[in-house]
Amino acid sequence: MTASFDPAANESTSDREIVITRLLDAPRELAFSAWTDPEKVVKWWGPNGFTTTIERMDVRPGGVWKYVMHGPDGTNYPNKTVYEEIVPPERLVYTHSGGDPVPGERAVQFRSTVTFVQQGGQTKITMQMVFKTPDDRAYVVEKYGAIEGAVQHLARLSEFLQS
Repeated sequence: MTASFDPAANESTSDREIVITRLLDAPRELAFSAWTDPEKVVKWWGPNGFTTTIERMDVRPGGVWKYVMHGPDGTNYPNKTVYEEIVPPERLVYTHSGGDPVPGERAVQFRSTVTFVQQGGQTKITMQMVFKTPDDRAYVVEKYGAIEGAVQHLARLSEFLQS
């Protein structure tokens, strides 16, 4: 289960991670389904103003999810996720990259762990992204606004679950 870029699993990751938490007004089974059902995912995935087109979504260990996020300015962002661990409705672990390598572009990969914890009728969702290096983390924060984008991402999920 240890990703190739993080061989020291017991090492602190605080300088190369982003962690976002949100309390959702929905049971965790519904929140987990919204994260893993392609018909639901396309209705909320991404930061504000983004839409998503799914090429394929194979939600199982070793399965691949390829999709394109379409920015509000018309820019397309190819993405590729490889699932490592799936424990419905508690946890998802996957490695994420920008899709197929683009010549001249910096390739950044991270491992994401998403947990869904039932708290009464609500779900506490925590999304942890661990990068290979602190520089990779800084790069996606600066170039893509990764922290604010992740906050908006979970806000959109919350809105979707309310509808």
